[in-house]
Amino acid sequence: MEGQSLTECTLDGARTKRWVLEASDCPALEAHRMSRVGIDEAMRPYRRVRLSPPGSFVLACVAGSGRILLEGRWQQVRPGMICLAPPRVPNAFHADSAERWVFAWVRYLEPIFVLPIVGAVSPVVPQGDAGDLWRIVEGLRAEWAGAQDAAMLHHWLELLQATIKRFAKPWWRSEPRMALLWDLVAQDLGRDWTLAQLAHQAHVSQEHLRRLCTTHLGRSPMQHLTYLRLQRARHLLETTEDKLDVIATDLGYANAMVLSRVFKRWVGITPGDYRGR
Repeated sequence: MEGQSLTECTLDGARTKRWVLEASDCPALEAHRMSRVGIDEAMRPYRRVRLSPPGSFVLACVAGSGRILLEGRWQQVRPGMICLAPPRVPNAFHADSAERWVFAWVRYLEPIFVLPIVGAVSPVVPQGDAGDLWRIVEGLRAEWAGAQDAAMLHHWLELLQATIKRFAKPWWRSEPRMALLWDLVAQDLGRDWTLAQLAHQAHVSQEHLRRLCTTHLGRSPMQHLTYLRLQRARHLLETTEDKLDVIATDLGYANAMVLSRVFKRWVGITPGDYRGR
């Protein structure tokens, strides 16, 4: 993780301001498997590290900037950006400048038998306006601070869930060639895919495929292939007793050692530690 060893932590600092709505206080959140919704105005030394979060995480930045760990890489988050993170993969973010970093966020609670809202084909940095999600969370906060009308809370949460689903939806579902490509890849992850083969299957140039994936997914085509493989590896580690050598072969890796190296780089821990958790 860029040479850093992650340790689970929660650090606000004296100047950070937070509003959080917990499912324990507002049971209506549980209808969408949301565990909490919040708005943070973060100042250094604000920091969050979750080594194995039990659900998806959504962040929408509207002011300032910070850093978030996604897929093993620290990325800068700027105003207007939306970030999505799947469950049970290390997730960390912190304020790293003197200015106030303002963002709305949602955490989910999704058992392994539930299809998470941020899944294997969701973009890590989706196209869209973070202000849309921000305004909904602000509306929810205002209702909670005021009348707490059950019907109004229901409508705000329905709107919030629908907006997050739109962000998490694979962009290529409206692009038939892309849909066919990634559906084919998902069905044959053990194949020794190359960029040229992926572009040929999609009937586009390699450069055009690279540009599409980078713009809409925040990953290159080959990075997305790795992401799909590791999401499948996580599922097999969670739900089967298959040996790592078997999983590696099924996913197109030469052996368990290669899979372990890639898994740790992207997920932050070894497959054995992941299965143990």
